[in-house]
Amino acid sequence: MNKIIQSLVQEVVRIEITGKKMVNGTLIDVGSDMIVLFNGMDFVYIPLDHIRNFVRDIDNENNVQAPTELPSIVAEESQEDLSFEYVLTQAKGRLIEIFVSGNQSLHGTITAILKDYLVFQSPIYKTLYIPLAHIKWLIPLAQDHKLYGSEIDFSSTESPNETFASSFEKQVEKLVNKLVVMNISERESFIGKIINVEEHITEFQAARTSPFYLNLRHIKTLHEV
Repeated sequence: MNKIIQSLVQEVVRIEITGKKMVNGTLIDVGSDMIVLFNGMDFVYIPLDHIRNFVRDIDNENNVQAPTELPSIVAEESQEDLSFEYVLTQAKGRLIEIFVSGNQSLHGTITAILKDYLVFQSPIYKTLYIPLAHIKWLIPLAQDHKLYGSEIDFSSTESPNETFASSFEKQVEKLVNKLVVMNISERESFIGKIINVEEHITEFQAARTSPFYLNLRHIKTLHEV
């Protein structure tokens, strides 16, 4: 547990996240590789790897109030610290919001957690593959929350017999010759066909250009059309 950050627990802080996103709220907890922030409405779980800098929000211009209840995901008594891996595991199957990139969060449920990526079911994008390294924050939503104002059956978007590769690169290999969308919500997303994958590089064919090549480490979301 980072003692510098721990000294700020119960303080209102302003944090810059990778991608120049700013969040502020009351620092609730510090884990081994993450923090928990209350933004006045939700508990936000943020990996330390994506925190660029933070300061005390002395003026509290947004008038963030302290929470009146505990976070829904907390460390067990047997654990020394909360970890982001544990949070992902506890969030599996629950309605959540995650932020990866761009200007929009993703809403849905985690259905599988693999070595370096997770499988996410979205009512909009259906099955998404998201590398763990690109998840900037996670917010558990109330289980009675209705996304888009309606009841959504996420089981209808799942393939019960589908198996997933152990790594993100191997999962991308399974999509060779498939039409996909990469990096939704970003200024530059990619729509086209995966031609080949080898050693973190994918050969990609868009609709009207020559094939070009993408580093898999910079693919933040991927879903089949």
